[in-house]
Amino acid sequence: MSEKNRDGKRTARERLAVEREKQKATEKRRRTFIVGASVVCVLALAAVVGVLAANSGQDKKSETAAGPVVSPSGAQGKDSLAIPVGKAGAKSSLTVWEDFRCPACQSFEVTYRPTIHELVDAGQLKVDYHLVTLIDGNMGGSGSRHAANAAACAQDAGKFSAYHDVLYDNQPKETDDAFAGNARLIELAGKVDGLDTPAFQKCVNDGTHDSWVVKSNSAFGAGGFTGTPTVLFGGKNIYADQTMTPAKLKQLVQAENKS
Repeated sequence: MSEKNRDGKRTARERLAVEREKQKATEKRRRTFIVGASVVCVLALAAVVGVLAANSGQDKKSETAAGPVVSPSGAQGKDSLAIPVGKAGAKSSLTVWEDFRCPACQSFEVTYRPTIHELVDAGQLKVDYHLVTLIDGNMGGSGSRHAANAAACAQDAGKFSAYHDVLYDNQPKETDDAFAGNARLIELAGKVDGLDTPAFQKCVNDGTHDSWVVKSNSAFGAGGFTGTPTVLFGGKNIYADQTMTPAKLKQLVQAENKS
């Protein structure tokens, strides 16, 4: 074999060896990239799981309360979850599921309150109020629960109806969790004669009825209700009836009282 041919074969082998080294380097970089990307994906997944776990913990915390279930004085109905307003012997009854942070609940109050008070004062209507923490779950925070506990404390003092109205008259924006502050709830109690007492303040600050509020909210979910206010008259949600008006409700109540 001539020297020239030997040189040519050697050069070809060298080129092949170089190419193989390039391929090995490329393959090594590819494997490194895949491993690195896998690690990033695992870390990202771990981060997502961590966030979900944290959020789950926050939701659970907002929906539960430690301690025994203490019903407010005079609470009635199944598990003593209803706060009654009006004469027990009234022929007509209204069941209201409400959330003190709920703008729609405030709208219902503004529209129907005068008529409801008139019918209650006349002994023609009794209202069973059930307190819900729907906005706490939807928007975050604890204002619904704290306000409901304070309202239950007002019921202990025989001042539920008046304090109930004060809470709606001073309702913060839905995104403002102002009712989470007990100081604000106690301040508003000053608008109800005789309510701002050491006993009321202790009840509010201790969260005496927090577990009861949580149980009431659970009953709301178990009842298949989807929004607040849910206002039941004769088993039907009149708030969902677009033809309903305060005048029509008054007619229905008065007709039932005459029957």
